[in-house]
Amino acid sequence: MASRIEVERIGEGERFTFAVRVRDGRSESRHAVTMEPATFERLAAGRHTPERCVEAAFRFLLDREPKEAILARFDLAAIGRYFPEFERELPGYLDRS
Repeated sequence: MASRIEVERIGEGERFTFAVRVRDGRSESRHAVTMEPATFERLAAGRHTPERCVEAAFRFLLDREPKEAILARFDLAAIGRYFPEFERELPGYLDRS
């Protein structure tokens, strides 16, 4: 069963702040995610919303680990430290409907 990802922007300023909930048939996980505007511009190139960028990043993560293994609080740029292919592969996740 595919996970359902809900992204809500809860703040912006020096950085965007999001509340993310990932649900599958059995349980859910909650995450607090931040993203610098410069990171957003680099990753989305003006073609997607910040929320879409975060959702795509979670799809990328869920293809590699269970939702329970995703950190409860992190900045989106940190994903590349754990998965060096993140920025290279994210456009494919962004373009999926």
